[in-house]
Amino acid sequence: MEMQGSKQLAITQQQAWDALNDPEVLKLCIPGCDSIEATGEGAYALVNAIKVGPVSAKFKGSLQLADVQAPSSYTIHFDGSGGAAGFGKGSAQVTLTPNEGGCELGYAVNATVGGKIAQVGQRLIDGVARSMAESFFKRFEEEMQRRHPAAAAEAPAVEPATGGVPAWVWILVAIAAILGVAWALR
Repeated sequence: MEMQGSKQLAITQQQAWDALNDPEVLKLCIPGCDSIEATGEGAYALVNAIKVGPVSAKFKGSLQLADVQAPSSYTIHFDGSGGAAGFGKGSAQVTLTPNEGGCELGYAVNATVGGKIAQVGQRLIDGVARSMAESFFKRFEEEMQRRHPAAAAEAPAVEPATGGVPAWVWILVAIAAILGVAWALR
């Protein structure tokens, strides 16, 4: 599965970078996230509850960050297993580009799923991915407005740009979409 797109954020590039590096922010924003913990330099462990059609499972996953160019980009390599429900693995390239309205978060995800979760069909997986990503972005925007009310009030009204089903995003993104792993930047 390949997904790409972008999202306009009403915060600065540095604020977005800092938030995406904060496991507590990610835990609040990733739908179904039970835990996300740093396990080493640029490495994280995540536990996330996922339901795709009739298949429900707790996925245990890991994230490894690479090609980190703070505060503008990184690559996330991820894999996770939900036991008999299946697995997911892949990578996501994430960019943060400053602009007049704050910054734009861009992403491109390449992910593979297998096991029972893959048997429910691509259309259902894509629908769940879209719903989880929308939920992540809504929660993330609400949390950023709570943490940075001045940035949200000062940002001009900008329509978000979308170019497909967000992943991982973390995540963001097949991460958020399939494994619910969102984004960890560092």
